[in-house]
Amino acid sequence: MKVRFYGVRGSIPTPGSATVRYGGNTVCVDVQLVDGTRVILDGGTGIRELGEHLLLLKDALEAPITLLLTHLHWDHIMGIPFFGPMYRKETHIRIHSLSTEVQRSTVRQRALFDGIHFPVRAADLPARVDFLEEQSSPLRVGSATVRRVLLNHPGGAQGFRIDDSDGRSLAYLTDNELSPPGDVQTSLDALARFAEGVDMMIHDAQYVEADMPAKRGWGHSTFDDVLRLAQKAAPRRLVAFHHDPSREDRALDALGAYAEHWLHERKSDTVAVVAREGWRTEL
Repeated sequence: MKVRFYGVRGSIPTPGSATVRYGGNTVCVDVQLVDGTRVILDGGTGIRELGEHLLLLKDALEAPITLLLTHLHWDHIMGIPFFGPMYRKETHIRIHSLSTEVQRSTVRQRALFDGIHFPVRAADLPARVDFLEEQSSPLRVGSATVRRVLLNHPGGAQGFRIDDSDGRSLAYLTDNELSPPGDVQTSLDALARFAEGVDMMIHDAQYVEADMPAKRGWGHSTFDDVLRLAQKAAPRRLVAFHHDPSREDRALDALGAYAEHWLHERKSDTVAVVAREGWRTEL
């Protein structure tokens, strides 16, 4: 399983000198399974560069591309109209079911391509875009099994666990508040069981304790809560993700060092990584 991060920022793109090392594009992760199937996690502004990359590859558009969306907040979909393969007739994109009926209805209506939010209309897109309504879990995508879990986020969101046929695994749990003030969709313990033992757990770590209580209920986790989840789930690698737009490179450096120290003190074998745009790795 090959993984590359094309966007790691949350809420809004943040270009500029203070974010140049970790990147300012909003969330998008490219996953290539062992059989070559491509799975894209979210369609933030980072998906534009991913599209440019795919257009340069000889056989990238021959097989269907699977797009897994956590939810439809702007930072997770705003790059989709700028995804170059959408404008090639040979492209086939399969979008799997979202977490709520309201979100599913919005995708059916192709609201991003209604001529108002973006000048190109859905009927004018050369690519074939299928919205799959199935609600079953797990899903079969190429060589992998994909499981879904509800997350704690205003308006609803879902996370994913991808288990490939060669035994490699990844959990993608962004826009999730591990200590929400209201109803809990999925508890920290249940999420730990969902992500238990994966090779990589990508989790929203937008806030620090100093941001609270002002941002309690906004649907994002603190670094400390995510570290507690990692201690229970024991992934090989924890990837802190969906960085706050105000979090500059130096602050993210410090958070990475803090995470390493926290895990080391507790004798955890998990390696902590702060997600960085352009970072690629193989599980």
